[in-house]
Amino acid sequence: MSSSLPTTHRAIILRSLSQTPQVETVPLPPVTPGSAIIKVLATTLVAYGREIYNGKRGYPFPLPFTPGNSAIGRIAAVGPDATRLAPGQLVFFDATIRGRDDPGTVMLSGITQGFSAGSAKLMEGEWRDSSYAEYMKAPLENLYALDEDKLTKTKEEGGRGYEMERLVYLGRLAVAMGGLRAIDVRPGETVVVAPATGAFGGAAVQLASQMGAGRVVAMGRSEEGLRRLKEMYARVETVRMSGSVEQEVEELRKYGPIDAVFDISSPLAAKSTHIKSCVEALREGGRMTLMGGIPEDVGIPYLTVMVKSLVLKGKFMYDRGDLEDLIKMVESGVVDLSERARVKLMGRFGLEDIDEAMTAAEKFDKLGEQVVLVP
Repeated sequence: MSSSLPTTHRAIILRSLSQTPQVETVPLPPVTPGSAIIKVLATTLVAYGREIYNGKRGYPFPLPFTPGNSAIGRIAAVGPDATRLAPGQLVFFDATIRGRDDPGTVMLSGITQGFSAGSAKLMEGEWRDSSYAEYMKAPLENLYALDEDKLTKTKEEGGRGYEMERLVYLGRLAVAMGGLRAIDVRPGETVVVAPATGAFGGAAVQLASQMGAGRVVAMGRSEEGLRRLKEMYARVETVRMSGSVEQEVEELRKYGPIDAVFDISSPLAAKSTHIKSCVEALREGGRMTLMGGIPEDVGIPYLTVMVKSLVLKGKFMYDRGDLEDLIKMVESGVVDLSERARVKLMGRFGLEDIDEAMTAAEKFDKLGEQVVLVP
């Protein structure tokens, strides 16, 4: 390890589901082959973070550990087998950690160890602690080098003018990218996003619009949220979830043949009519990706799927190529992270303010809103 690094650092530690995570001073993790140490500059919170760490969501993870999520950081040290990454580089940390000898084994850093013996092994051992800390240890393959000049220099200097905290939004857009790419959404197509007024659905509306979709149909229950989406992005239409399949299908079909559907339903949406409505509204050969978190079985119109040769595809998170291409799109300006695109920083908090930060994240969970920790 570099002699310029401290031997200890501050990190948030969760020791019990009945207690709020607390800041502690802990030893700096050693850098090992296949890893790097990054200084965390900004990291994101999800709206349901408190429900994760008090056990309400039922996500498994080892205790004690350092919670976290995707992050922006600067490399402080690299393992001896690093070939491209080097100290000083600005990087995006992807929280989706996969087994090197089994890519189907997946854990989400700082959130859950997953549900297999292999994924539990990943989180119980080498990758136990995440980004709610001054420093963190990360797999080399989960660090993506960013063009710092393009992203952070002012527009007068030829850059995008983004602050570090704004770059954390890459993590939310990556989920949308994974789902849209999974069903090969192409320029000019009509894409339905449902539900569309939350954080991840809104990101999918933004990304589909900026990627050249001919029309994006946003579905949701909040009339105010749908109105905002239509005002914010070009070629966006809206359909309110009414609870009636017949009515929803009729409204969807007003916008012509539906080529693709991006679904990111919440765990409470098992009884929602919109899933069946979207399947019924798809054109022949249409595609639908399922990225939500419904834990129950959901009814699918089997005959419609068969007769229309539909493709229903599940997708968990995103692939490396999705994130690499997204970063290029942001660096080149194809995808906008500015206030103009309604990406809003609703709160910046230090490690010692984790409880207040989780409360703010619960409140600010609409389109483009994000709350960040700045260690």
